[in-house]
Amino acid sequence: MHGAPSATATVPTPHASRYLQQLCKHWSHRFETEFDAARGKVNFGAGAAHFAAAPAALTLTLHASDASGLARLEGAVADHLKRFAFREDPGRRVAARLNRLAARRARR
Repeated sequence: MHGAPSATATVPTPHASRYLQQLCKHWSHRFETEFDAARGKVNFGAGAAHFAAAPAALTLTLHASDASGLARLEGAVADHLKRFAFREDPGRRVAARLNRLAARRARR
């Protein structure tokens, strides 16, 4: 997806590997996924999500075929992360970071 819209957010959490694996397992029933404890990828067809777990943070990189697809993907990933991590609520943080990235892209 070279040249396609993308967004990256890093979410501070001590449970990055757990959330990466939960997200990938959840979507593996409907989409092509690859993952281990440190890295994951979900191919949504019109977009993809890449996850990287570090000891203190989860980095999400999203790619889509167009801006509206990226916005939908951002919302879906943030919503699922928020549900899986409700005790910590990193979903709110990732949604805010992705929204800031989208606003900067819109101003360009």
